[in-house]
Amino acid sequence: MKITVAKGDGIGPEVMDAVLDIFVAAKVPLDYDLVAMGKQVALAGDVTGISPEARRSVESTGILFKGPMETPKGGGYKSVNVTARKLWGTFANKRVFRTLPDVPTAVRARNLHLTMVRENIEDTYGAVEHMQTHDVAQCRRFITRPGSEQVHRYTFEMAARKGARRVTCAHKANIMKLTDGLFLEAFYDVAKDYPQIQADDVIVDALAMRLVLAPEDFDVVVLPNLQGDILTDLAAGLVGGLAYAPSANIGDGICIFEAVHGTAPDIVGQDLANPTALLLSGTMMLRHLGLVEHAATIEGALDVTLRALHRRPDLAQPIPPLRTGRFVDTMVEALRGSRPPAPQAVERPFVPRREPVMRVTEPVPTTALVGVDVFLESSLAPAPLAEQLKALGGPLALTMISNRGTQVWPTGSPHTDCINHYRVRFEAPREVPQQALTELLARAAAAFPLCGAEWLRVIGGRRAYSLAQGQADAAA
Repeated sequence: MKITVAKGDGIGPEVMDAVLDIFVAAKVPLDYDLVAMGKQVALAGDVTGISPEARRSVESTGILFKGPMETPKGGGYKSVNVTARKLWGTFANKRVFRTLPDVPTAVRARNLHLTMVRENIEDTYGAVEHMQTHDVAQCRRFITRPGSEQVHRYTFEMAARKGARRVTCAHKANIMKLTDGLFLEAFYDVAKDYPQIQADDVIVDALAMRLVLAPEDFDVVVLPNLQGDILTDLAAGLVGGLAYAPSANIGDGICIFEAVHGTAPDIVGQDLANPTALLLSGTMMLRHLGLVEHAATIEGALDVTLRALHRRPDLAQPIPPLRTGRFVDTMVEALRGSRPPAPQAVERPFVPRREPVMRVTEPVPTTALVGVDVFLESSLAPAPLAEQLKALGGPLALTMISNRGTQVWPTGSPHTDCINHYRVRFEAPREVPQQALTELLARAAAAFPLCGAEWLRVIGGRRAYSLAQGQADAAA
């Protein structure tokens, strides 16, 4: 079977060559299509960092095995890693954390075998950002019901296959009641189809503490994208660092297997790169392809190798130095002493797509427009701003003004510091046509610089927009 391989940036080529040498020694029955992806492709003018040849190859093989790729900070091209995951619909990021022999850790987690699944496409990783004033940057956060159900369904199916007894949803639904609330609601909806598995939830900050104090309490954890990105790195610290953290990006068609550590430019070419994370990602890939015995053989040799090398470094702090070449030699020697894997048929039917799949749930019978939040720029204080706005509403009434999410009118505190960016809310007691909202926006635009607007909806009898901090719930 042929898979697509992109070696990556920095130490990427070194660790990928090491892993492929180990695959050869383990007689892994795969062929490799080497393609260009990463920094050099982006700097050559393709801002995706993915060459046309790489795109064609991945969409032909259905498997991408990739090394780490560099992402500029604060500017430049967008993350090639994130682009690849979103472009090819890999909606679930699966990371498995297990205690490895003799790997030093700051917090010793004995016999840890924790699986974390991170939603991989939505959330703030849409990177839909705008400067709304010279002082205010906005990032939009998207959580969808189809996307949430998709990652939860995968998580429960995976948990059932591995014999897990518990799946925990981590979230911040106590604060982000609509976005994380939707993620949590979808979790419990899907959990109903798996009564044999205990389903519960935890607030993400409490999870961070509990992962340090008692990580063995958890079996499988599923999280939204940004929270998952942070907490999976914390979990990596429990097993020795990102150099020991494998990663799989699972899609309905295409899957990506990669190391999640950085490119470590300070040790490039010095024979100091640790291939363990990419090797473990490779064994996840082998299992995905049905090469279970080859994966088990390599993991057994890895345990022997880690014991033989005694103290392991992370990527850039070798004490004593872990030589990439010595790691490979020790792995090859350990593989020579193992029983050769039985021949395995690799069967993974992959059907290339002609166009994207639309994922839409059944619509709710009743949806009504009842108002609009207008985001505008003004240096006026809240009270005089409100006096100017009241005349603009027409059939809608000005009901609330907030600044940075906190209500400052009709009630507020003189101790609430404001910036020149307000959310002003106009509402009607009953449904209004969209034209009434657009006409209101035209009147507001004649008086103030507008930064944006959001319709206020009632969906299925429930308010489908958040209250400001400190705002009373009129419906209550």
